[in-house]
Amino acid sequence: MKVHAVDPCADTGALLAGAQFADAFCITVGGSALDARRAAERMLARRPQWIERLLALRNRLVEPFGLKTPDPAGTNCADSIGIFPVVSESPARLVAGFNDKHLDFRVVVDVALSDHGQCVTATTLVKTHNLLGRVYLAVILPFHRPITRTMLRQVAG
Repeated sequence: MKVHAVDPCADTGALLAGAQFADAFCITVGGSALDARRAAERMLARRPQWIERLLALRNRLVEPFGLKTPDPAGTNCADSIGIFPVVSESPARLVAGFNDKHLDFRVVVDVALSDHGQCVTATTLVKTHNLLGRVYLAVILPFHRPITRTMLRQVAG
């Protein structure tokens, strides 16, 4: 299954007003049994070991700055998927993410029927608040794209 970069959905402003960064990737999976929650669970609930190591390094590096880090149990609220609290949800779209002092972050998982099954799209939106947010975004962007592609491939598997 191949992951493709696509244009972010047209309603990014409604999902995270003022977002300065948006990207999106999609994968087509066979069948028609997925809703947005199930797709998000497949994508976000587990991470390959190399991503776990990067996340552990990230947490150690940002802790002195008082940035949010996921708790060891993997959730920060009652309704979350992996480390991300669910913001809103419908059968076709799940929005997860959080607001922090340096930036606001959303991951949007959309599921739509396609000619060959279902198209699952993961859109990332970021709104930075200050210099720390802009520096943080610049540092993580080289890792973001391969991580997103890897996580999205899990939807097919």
